[in-house]
Amino acid sequence: MKLTIEHETRYRFAGQANYSIQYLRLTPREDSCQRILSWNLSSPGKLTCWVDGFNNAAHVSVQDSRHDEVSVLVKGEVETFDTAGILPADDGLPPLIFLRETEFTSLTPEISHFAEAFRDVQNQDGNLAAMHALMTGIGCAVQYQSGFTNVQTDANHALQTGKGVCQDHAHLFIAGARVLNIPARYVSGYLLAGTGNLASHAWAEAFIEGLGWVSFDPSNQQSATDAYVRLAVAYDFGDASPVRGVREGGGIEDMNVRVHVQQSQ
Repeated sequence: MKLTIEHETRYRFAGQANYSIQYLRLTPREDSCQRILSWNLSSPGKLTCWVDGFNNAAHVSVQDSRHDEVSVLVKGEVETFDTAGILPADDGLPPLIFLRETEFTSLTPEISHFAEAFRDVQNQDGNLAAMHALMTGIGCAVQYQSGFTNVQTDANHALQTGKGVCQDHAHLFIAGARVLNIPARYVSGYLLAGTGNLASHAWAEAFIEGLGWVSFDPSNQQSATDAYVRLAVAYDFGDASPVRGVREGGGIEDMNVRVHVQQSQ
């Protein structure tokens, strides 16, 4: 499938900022499930490209003169392939590093109790079945609903609240997988919805011995298909966020995000 994507993020400030820096992970990965046909990233700041520790293509955008807004725009076309949600194990990232606990995926008694409910499935039917059961369980325990969590919310808060969005589902999946000693990681990207439009999406991947990295999207109760585009993988949202930055001055900010994904003719 060929997908065209347009994604604009715009920050407007109440006053003048003296300096701002944005870390951008907005370039799709070159993986067996996708290839870039065309891609352009633009920003008024000075752009420097680099590759982060997770082999994600990244950019730094710096504006060092006075400004009252920051805008970032990406446009491009990606060809995707349906791999049944499975990616090769040997992608240069040791699976065991993804057993690491992070701020967003730290274990609590509540998360441990929730994930232990899938231990019997793991013992009887194996790790793959356990991860599918965990995905289903998260969909039941945490209803998809915006407005109850934010970008600072961790997995435990989402579990206790019983409501959250794709970021929260992915963090809870990663934490739950760790209880069962299965490496799991966060994925940021895009998803083509039936309407042709959807905001940036996030899901998780678990490492299944003998199979590879398998994707799990608790928000949609499925593994990734050719409707998904992967931007970055990391421990959690903090390391895979498409746009993240800091600034000096400017006061209160207003952020607007516009994302359009559609299938190419």
